[in-house]
Amino acid sequence: VQLQASGGGLVQAGGSLRLSCATSGFSTYTMGWFRQAPGKEREFVAAITWSGTSTFYADSVKGRFTISRDNAKKMVYLQMNSLKPEDAAVYYCAAAYGSRYKSPNDYRQWGRGTLVTVSS
Repeated sequence: VQLQASGGGLVQAGGSLRLSCATSGFSTYTMGWFRQAPGKEREFVAAITWSGTSTFYADSVKGRFTISRDNAKKMVYLQMNSLKPEDAAVYYCAAAYGSRYKSPNDYRQWGRGTLVTVSS
């Protein structure tokens, strides 16, 4: 089973990006997005249950980011709008062990990250 994140890039502040994560073998798991900026700890961004009916967000991204999934395509997405310079980081998708989702320790499998750069 593998996770592969993509979609990162350079965007101006106020712009948008959509990250994608291919989730081969993880369609029944809660999936999450985390990010890690240089010199900082990996932090929770958003999570979505396997059915897609429940979503969770960090306060810092609430109202700007939207997590979604398409289990038929085995994909998870993170739509990021109104990007700010402080959103710049390497973004990772991950598959959770169970229903807990806020800590990196709640996740069993991580994909390689994708870099998001936001210019001011």
